Amino acid sequence: MSHSFQALRDRCSDSWRAYVEHDFVRQLGAGTLAAESFRHYLKQDYRFLIHFGRAYALAVYKSRDITELRHALDGLRTIIDVELRLHVDYCAQWGISEAELGKLPEARATMAYTRYVLDTGNRGDLLDMHVALAPCLVGYAEVSRFLARQADTVRGDANPYEAWLQMYESDAFQRAAQAEERWLDAQLVEVSDARFAQLATIFEDATRLEIDFWQMGLDRSL
Repeated sequence: MSHSFQALRDRCSDSWRAYVEHDFVRQLGAGTLAAESFRHYLKQDYRFLIHFGRAYALAVYKSRDITELRHALDGLRTIIDVELRLHVDYCAQWGISEAELGKLPEARATMAYTRYVLDTGNRGDLLDMHVALAPCLVGYAEVSRFLARQADTVRGDANPYEAWLQMYESDAFQRAAQAEERWLDAQLVEVSDARFAQLATIFEDATRLEIDFWQMGLDRSL
């Protein structure tokens, strides 16, 4: 039996829906999210991106051939040289300096998800790690599409989170998410049912940890 990324989503549909349609997401779209909740989320997302870069560095090490090595290295460069700089600049617009970002305490939800990804990558192979990271890259793209369909999503200057919405609905981000889905489809198509069940557990665990990350933003918890 062949498997796909869509089958992973279907396997944990309740958790996936709870993640994509979380109150944090809905409030972002409606422009009603408390500014301090958003700032707390932005700060912790900086810490997450650092560990995301570490995951891609691990992917470089885990690569089995030059094609995989180049793919992982491109991801690492994008995170460290592009996304982190953009994130720092965006945080500055919210009154959060790079010096402040460098001294942040790490929230438990941040630690839980990032260490889970790194532990999964250390114990398993590239596919394990990509499945653990998929709720972030692929999930944010789906969150953007979900918000675009909601009648109460506010766009333009009336929404203080307009720049965030634009970031994840951009063609570049959507293309990156689609490319990741294609990569996962190519890897999953020939895995055994037993292996797929293992990967589905990883995917559901990672999705639940992403739900906790949204909730951490709402609660402003450490």
